Amino acid sequence: MSKGKVVVGMSGGVDSSVAALLLKEQGYDVIGVTMQIWQREDACTVSNEGGCCGLSAVEDARAVAYKLDIPHYVMNFRDEFKKQVIDYFTSEYLKGRTPNPCNACNRYVKWEALLKRSMEIGADYIATGHYARIDTLPNGRLAIRNSVTAAKDQTYALYALTQEQLSKTLLPIGEYEKSQIRRIAEEQGLAVAHKKDSQDICFIPDGDYGAFLEREIPDNIPGAGNFVTKDGVILGRHKGITHYTIGQRKGLGISAGHPVFVSEIRPDTNEVVIGENEDIFKTELMCDHLNFMGIEDIAYGQSVRCTAKVRYAHKGTACMVERMGADTLKVVFDEPVRAITPGQAVVFYDGEYVLGGGLII
Repeated sequence: MSKGKVVVGMSGGVDSSVAALLLKEQGYDVIGVTMQIWQREDACTVSNEGGCCGLSAVEDARAVAYKLDIPHYVMNFRDEFKKQVIDYFTSEYLKGRTPNPCNACNRYVKWEALLKRSMEIGADYIATGHYARIDTLPNGRLAIRNSVTAAKDQTYALYALTQEQLSKTLLPIGEYEKSQIRRIAEEQGLAVAHKKDSQDICFIPDGDYGAFLEREIPDNIPGAGNFVTKDGVILGRHKGITHYTIGQRKGLGISAGHPVFVSEIRPDTNEVVIGENEDIFKTELMCDHLNFMGIEDIAYGQSVRCTAKVRYAHKGTACMVERMGADTLKVVFDEPVRAITPGQAVVFYDGEYVLGGGLII
């Protein structure tokens, strides 16, 4: 007897492919779906898009679905991706912030849009190949839990999921190491068993954010401005604030005789502030656009002791989190944290479990 119908988001990679395989073995009625999100129409451009955006992703996913004897469909999510990811990405850079498009894509496209479409076709669940787990906590709330492999853990990118979304989500590979996933794929004869992982933002496969923004919003890109010290001393000219992020050292073109770093971006004056290493370490941050997961809320006057990560690769730092406004939290770290970057997510953990998170102001 089937455990229910599950739509698996198949990106053409080994992780989502094995997710579909495992769910079928567990007794689910599996449907493979590849999300069409690319914005360009010409075949040459689309075929060269990276990650989960290209035609090769569709072809690889379809081949895996055929091998697993499950149906496979391509669903068009271009409009949702343009609005929720690309438009967000460009607007954040214009504000001098550094966005995280993968988090936005997870929350609004891979979950919200895909889940809605999946429910419309009668599915009970959706599933992905993320390295994370979902547990029910003693307080009754659902929470993302760290995967068994710290090297591939993707909980940071999933902090914005809602209780409703979590209740209809399966994450079957969270109990496995990457090497185990590749071995399972190889044993089952899946052609993607040793396919290279996608590392870059899918719609910017060459990693040149500045060039992408100049193509996407050429009329809105701020031009060259001044590199300055925190005291306002002009050090030179920069090529546009969209080319820089907090903590950046390389590619500045400034000869200071020692390493210097971007410590602040000022969109109002079109200035990029240059500082010393100690200038990019801070002990506090404010965040908004809050989403609570393992806990229902943090009330006024309440402080929560936890660990916070300020970027995907951050191992986490102990902190105290306090409610400051209707959609604002203050985070005070036990020790200075490097390159706290406006626009990036801060995610709160209690041990292995995600309590919630927000966007750094």
